[in-house]
Amino acid sequence: MEESWKEAIKKVLSESGEPLHYADISAQILSLGYYKTDGATPSATVSAQITSSIKRDGDKSPFVRVGKGIYTLKDSLDSHIKKSSNPRSDEEESNSIIRCFGMYWQRDLVVWRNDPKIFGSQPAASKHVDFGKQKGIYILYDHHTVLYVGRSVDRSLGKRLHEHTHDRLNSRWNRFSWFGLLGVTDEGDLLETNPDTSLANLIATFEAVLIEAIEPPQNRKRGDGMSAIGEYIQSIDPELKRVETQNILRDIAQRL
Repeated sequence: MEESWKEAIKKVLSESGEPLHYADISAQILSLGYYKTDGATPSATVSAQITSSIKRDGDKSPFVRVGKGIYTLKDSLDSHIKKSSNPRSDEEESNSIIRCFGMYWQRDLVVWRNDPKIFGSQPAASKHVDFGKQKGIYILYDHHTVLYVGRSVDRSLGKRLHEHTHDRLNSRWNRFSWFGLLGVTDEGDLLETNPDTSLANLIATFEAVLIEAIEPPQNRKRGDGMSAIGEYIQSIDPELKRVETQNILRDIAQRL
């Protein structure tokens, strides 16, 4: 498996001809079919493959780090960049309290019940994860206008959002973002982590969440450190897919 991942990473970087973030590398690997996986964290796997190669193989590694989470093939760099690059691993930098997040997810792609399932994945080809029991911070939007900011601690993210489908905010929001404290295993389970809670890291995390959520025009890049965290794209609830398919089949039958 390791060699297959490694060869797929090399192929993507070779075809790109420029440095890529490990999340973009994993997305291209899966979309182009260079490697297939049932894992829920392909981006983390790609990052681990590259950083372990750099640590283990040293100068013999085909990869080189040129920025935070950004890598290229060593052969594509000139000698000056080779000497100035710093091969620190992203594992050393990814100490944010926030372990994963999702931006501008749609309310109508979730089946709302008391304990709903809220599905997401990294590249679409990877395993779906249920974030209904996630803990952390969430934002409700009316389209892209921030309407409400809340937290899920004693009650999970799914339960808190479900409450907002029948309280005073019910008719006012149609999208939500979330920033989770629970990490994701490669099997797609949520788990407690032990983040770095130093003052510097707390401040960096607050700044990153604010920049990511508000998107201020004068900030030219996303929140510092968020690129090293797993961003997940929303997946439609399979129950809604089944209903949609049944409706399509019923319409076809009625026209025959």
